[in-house]
Amino acid sequence: MVPGQKIYRHSGLPEIAIGNTMRAVDIIAKKRDGKELSREEIEFLIRGYLDGTVPDYQVSAWTMAVFFQGMGSEETAALTEVMLRSGAVIDLSSLPGPFIDKHSTGGVGDKTSLILAPLAAALGIQDPMMSGRALGHTGGTLDKLESIPGYRTGLSVEEFRRILAKDGFVMAGQTKEVVPADRLLYALRDVCSTVESIPLITASILAKKAAEGAEGLVFDVKYGSGAFMKGVEQGEKLALSLAATGQAMGKRIIALLTDMDEPLGNMVGNFLEVEESLDCLEGAGLRGTPGPGDLMEVTLELGARMAVLGGKAKDAAEGRTLCEDRIAGGKPRELFLQNVQSQGGDIKKLLELRGRWRSPISGEVRVPAGLSNPETGAVAGYVRRIDAWKVGHAAIALGVGRNRTEDQVSPTAGIQLHKKGGDPVKPGEPVMTVWSATGEGLRTALPQLEAAVEYGVEPPEPRRLIYTEIQSKEM
Repeated sequence: MVPGQKIYRHSGLPEIAIGNTMRAVDIIAKKRDGKELSREEIEFLIRGYLDGTVPDYQVSAWTMAVFFQGMGSEETAALTEVMLRSGAVIDLSSLPGPFIDKHSTGGVGDKTSLILAPLAAALGIQDPMMSGRALGHTGGTLDKLESIPGYRTGLSVEEFRRILAKDGFVMAGQTKEVVPADRLLYALRDVCSTVESIPLITASILAKKAAEGAEGLVFDVKYGSGAFMKGVEQGEKLALSLAATGQAMGKRIIALLTDMDEPLGNMVGNFLEVEESLDCLEGAGLRGTPGPGDLMEVTLELGARMAVLGGKAKDAAEGRTLCEDRIAGGKPRELFLQNVQSQGGDIKKLLELRGRWRSPISGEVRVPAGLSNPETGAVAGYVRRIDAWKVGHAAIALGVGRNRTEDQVSPTAGIQLHKKGGDPVKPGEPVMTVWSATGEGLRTALPQLEAAVEYGVEPPEPRRLIYTEIQSKEM
């Protein structure tokens, strides 16, 4: 080591010598001014954040600079690799595969992962799923799973590998061993309003997916009021970023752009969404049966692409038929309950609490009494739209999500939607039932939920749930 240099070390990252003139404040200023950072500068920031030499307020400032100035493709790839190498990479070479995972960019009522993981396993695909917690107004897969009494998502690498081999899928969170840099940045982005940054989202997702051992990835890139990407153009940019960066890392990628202007399914809340996932695994909404048809449509289209990447279907149409057949046969539900037990959950309590476990403070959103159709005088008209962003923020007030990283979430708070966009309504009919962890939360949420519902005399145009598909180039 030459005089004036300091050696920085962390976990799986190699030792590097960085001149004593390198400072976080200069790196922040460089990005603030729209300049491209070198790999060494990115590594200095991430390494320093992990070992405590760069404080969180400086990392927050850097994420805000990235939010406004963006990152080039080489910068994004460098950030992804640095984050990946900040911890252990799970070795799945002893297992047969194929290893295919799905990731959603976040939405309201989006519980597709809970259905897709056991569905993929039923197709003969191994799904090493590493998920996150509630982020901003969107729900978190880990919070939903942990609402099941006893269910553990904090697994060691060895537990992760063992459960995957046994059940065909595993659903776990980031640990100190795996991508610790993203675990810290994920929480920080949530509370400093930099969640929507495309390069930060790309690096966060792909670092986790590379660390968990997935060979192919299906991305559910959401756009609309309830998504972090509000418009189709933003969504396409993120999908292209994921496809390009993933391809550079040797992964096969399919991304679907899906609508998140309204909540997905009929339940918003942690245990509520577990219940709805079980309903879907039992056939609700499948092939025209009663149930959350929008949720099943998105789930089946994502599952079809997992089947293609896993070599189980020649195209999406064949993959969808396979997915429908597996759900109808009951195997995915069986595997879901098997996994609950494998990860410490109590199956008996889960089934006993189903349909009954709710927060004690409740209320309703009803169609306004003064709303009427002048032509009939009886039918108020139709629900034209239920704004997912407003529903998501109301859910935070109820206790479903977080305002701060240290906030606890309620397993039993949430919202049941009795009406969705396009449904006919009459004055006084219930549109939502609401459960809150506190009286204050209910008082805050009800006006927001009332404002989320838009009515009209004429029904709206049918939602276009799947907008487009983007694949990595070699496919």
